[in-house]
Amino acid sequence: MDHSMMDHSMHGMVDMGMATGGFDYTLAFIAGFLGSGHCLGMCGALVSGYFMNAGKNRSYLPYFLYQIARISVYTMVGFAAASLGVVIVSSGLFGKIQSLLQMFIGIVVILLAFGILGWIPWQGSIRLLPMKWLRKGYSSSRTKGPIIGSLFAGLLNGMMPCPLTFAMAVKATSAPSIYEGGALMLAFGAGTLPMMLFISMAFGKINAHIRGLMLKTAALIMVFMGSNTFYRGLSFYADEDFKHHNYFYILKGRIDELIAYLAQIVSYFSDLVANIQNM
Repeated sequence: MDHSMMDHSMHGMVDMGMATGGFDYTLAFIAGFLGSGHCLGMCGALVSGYFMNAGKNRSYLPYFLYQIARISVYTMVGFAAASLGVVIVSSGLFGKIQSLLQMFIGIVVILLAFGILGWIPWQGSIRLLPMKWLRKGYSSSRTKGPIIGSLFAGLLNGMMPCPLTFAMAVKATSAPSIYEGGALMLAFGAGTLPMMLFISMAFGKINAHIRGLMLKTAALIMVFMGSNTFYRGLSFYADEDFKHHNYFYILKGRIDELIAYLAQIVSYFSDLVANIQNM
C-alpha cells in the first residue's frame, strides 16, 4: 500500500470515529448509569462497609476522593485500551485489516453483553488483580486515614472484576485516539457516579429485581454500541472497495435494508402519535 492510500485509510478511520464520538460518549454515560445498579449489588456492601468502619467524619471529601480514584482507574484502562488500537494503526496495519479489526471488536463487545444477559453459556470477567489481593488491600486501606485510605480503596474498587466495565474497555480499543479512549471510559465512570455516591454517603438499597433490570438495559446498550462499531468497520471496508470477500458487501446491503425498514417503522409510529395528539 502506498503512502497516499495509507494516509487515506487512516484518516477515514479517524473521521469515522470522530463523527460518532459524542454519540458513543452519551451511550457510555447511560450504560454506566444503568449498570451502576449492578455495582450496588456487587460491591455496595464493601463500599458502604468501608465508610461505616472508617469512623465518623463530617467532611464529604473522602467520599468524593474515593469515587475520583475509582473513575480514574476506568480512564487509565481506556487510555491503555485505546493505545492498543493506536499501536496497531501506527504499525502500518491500515485499511482492510483495520476495518476487520473494528468489526471484530464490535463482535466481542456484543458477546460480552450477551454474557451479562445470560444468553450464552459462558459468562466471565477480566480481573486486573486477584480477588484475594483486592479484599486484603481493601481491608488494609481502612488503616491509612480518611484521605489516603479513601484514595487507595477507590483505586482498588476500580480494579474489581466487572463484565460491563470490561465490555466498555474493549469498545475503547476502537477509539481513533488515546485521548478519546480515555474519554469514553471517563464518560462510563461518570455515569456510575450518582449511584456509587448514593451507596457510600446514604447507604441506600435498591430492590434486586430493579438492579437486574438496570444491568440488562445497560447490557442492551452495549449490544447496540457493539453493533454500531461492527457496522462502522463494515461500512469502511465496503467504501474502500478492497475487491475481496463479496459476502461483506452482501451483509452490509442486508443491514442497510434492515436499518431503512426500522426507520420506516419509527417514522410510522411517530406520525401516528402526532396524528392522535392533533385530534
